[in-house]
Amino acid sequence: MSQWIKKLPLAPIYLAFILVWVYFAVYSGSSLAYLGLGVLLLRLFFSYPLKKSLAALAFLSLFVFFFLLRREMAEQAFRQEPPSASSVQVLPDTIKVNGDSLSFRGQTDGRLYQVFYKIKSASEKKAFQQLTDLVVLDMEGEFEQAQQQRNFSGFDYQAYLKSQGIYRTLKINKIQSLRPISSLNPLDWLSIWSRKALVYIRNNFMTGLLFGDLDTEFAEMSDLYSSLGIIHLFALSGMQVGFFLDGFRRILLRLGMKRETVNALQLPFSFIYAGLTGFSVSVVRSLVQKLLAQQGLTRLDNFALTLMVLFILMPNFLLTAGGVLSCAYAFLISMMDFEKLPPIRKLLAESLTISLGILPILIYYFAEFQPWSVLLTFLFSLLFDLLILPGLTLIFILSPLLKITQVNFFFDLLEDVIRWVADFAPRPLIFGKPNLWLLFALLLVLALIYDFRRKKSWLLSFSLLALLLFFLTKHPLQNEITVVDIGQGDSIFLRDWQGRTILIDVGGRVEIGKKEAWQERQTSSNAEKTLIPYLKSRGVASLDVLVLTHTDTDHMGDMLEVAKHFSIKEIYVSKGSLTQPDFVQKLEQIETSVHVVEVGDEIPVFDSALQVLYPSGTGDGGNDDSIVLYGEFFQTKFL
Repeated sequence: MSQWIKKLPLAPIYLAFILVWVYFAVYSGSSLAYLGLGVLLLRLFFSYPLKKSLAALAFLSLFVFFFLLRREMAEQAFRQEPPSASSVQVLPDTIKVNGDSLSFRGQTDGRLYQVFYKIKSASEKKAFQQLTDLVVLDMEGEFEQAQQQRNFSGFDYQAYLKSQGIYRTLKINKIQSLRPISSLNPLDWLSIWSRKALVYIRNNFMTGLLFGDLDTEFAEMSDLYSSLGIIHLFALSGMQVGFFLDGFRRILLRLGMKRETVNALQLPFSFIYAGLTGFSVSVVRSLVQKLLAQQGLTRLDNFALTLMVLFILMPNFLLTAGGVLSCAYAFLISMMDFEKLPPIRKLLAESLTISLGILPILIYYFAEFQPWSVLLTFLFSLLFDLLILPGLTLIFILSPLLKITQVNFFFDLLEDVIRWVADFAPRPLIFGKPNLWLLFALLLVLALIYDFRRKKSWLLSFSLLALLLFFLTKHPLQNEITVVDIGQGDSIFLRDWQGRTILIDVGGRVEIGKKEAWQERQTSSNAEKTLIPYLKSRGVASLDVLVLTHTDTDHMGDMLEVAKHFSIKEIYVSKGSLTQPDFVQKLEQIETSVHVVEVGDEIPVFDSALQVLYPSGTGDGGNDDSIVLYGEFFQTKFL
């Protein structure tokens, strides 16, 4: 393998670095990507002999052609209207049942779709929960386009599905029959085996850590893990991959097999394991790195070759947050060099480097960071590596003899510990979402801090520059009035360049009709999908004023969710709204100052103010009793 690397025209890491810029130039089309690629190509021809430069260009052009071809094929598939379908094959390991909602990925006419169906009865729900076979549904349904991004920095479901090779959703209206089928496709076998294991286990810790599957019932604990910054530990990553591959090797070597035989068997084992976990990017990346390491490739050479392999095996892997973060972690680990430090200082230096290095990418996708995650990741990683993963594996192997419910006390204890930690942990720090230029600047400055870490004057200068860039991400120094798309209801956000913030209404989901127990879904609030991500992306950590215009659910229903994520200094309400007991009870839970508006009140913003025009008396807190505000800002009149 090392001989093959020597034949490359340039160092593998430099080729991989240019390829990443090529990739984003092709798939994003941003001016920054084109500029960065142009600079790298100019440096290539000015810094290397012409023969090497042309050879590198020829090598890169193969990938350029491949990327362009894949992009055009994807765009054509997206533009084409699929023919009507009367049947769909279910991929068993993608089945999700949440109350009366069924979703899965299915194939028809050789194309992959995200499928949705509203379950009609409790018995039908149970049948899908226990379904482990390969089946075809004869049905009546309709194809739809997935929802696009609704707000700046919001989640784009359509783009996410496109990165998975899915260009339409399929809504099933009626299932006519369910037919078991057989298949000779090894991928179908892996899907069946994975589904059988998931149905058999039915424990979120085990399914998450062994197979990378987190059920919808995991929602409450998932929120806790996210707030503590350790959710990534419950999705499959390099930690689990290393554990299982090393365990596989040790067992076979102990049984007396030759090392060459074990190396040969490791490839099919890796394929099977990746298939059982749904071929997630982090798993495939870890497996490729492990297999290359066995060929003598280490550190940056290993990482660079892994990227090139992933570009071929999984061309869309850098179009998802998981793919980018997984590769960023791997890169940071590959390039760190603290071997000369004492053990404790080495551990601290590595933890700090990873945390700071990954921070710009984390806030680009999630806008927030939990400082405790550095310590908690270290502690829980040790716990998982030394105790939980070996224990779960042993329980799974012994499960024919030992009921999994007999060890539930252990999982309950772990949940209690995590809840206890969450009670003491502060809210995550909200940084806001940097634009692409700020993101690049942050990554560049942090790289310079690492390179100049031993030169104090340079280190101080670059550290101050990094703080300035983080400040501009959190405080954009702009005036803004944003009508946030929350679906039904209303929410309007105002912020001036000095940082004064006013939020008018928070939205909320109106539940129509009463559901039976089996129909109840685990779901997040409307604000958690729309309003809250937008505010966090703008760097908002607190609200000076929250105006709740009236007590209809679609205007104030998510007030407690908003209060959970942001500190609120003052809430403005009408007199009439205080006649509604449920509304008053929610206000008391927020525990903040409440101001009852009067006609003529003013709320300062934009070096001017919003004026209260109505209500003049005490109503019932409904639509006709709404607070009416007026302001004239930037030569525009707002009501």
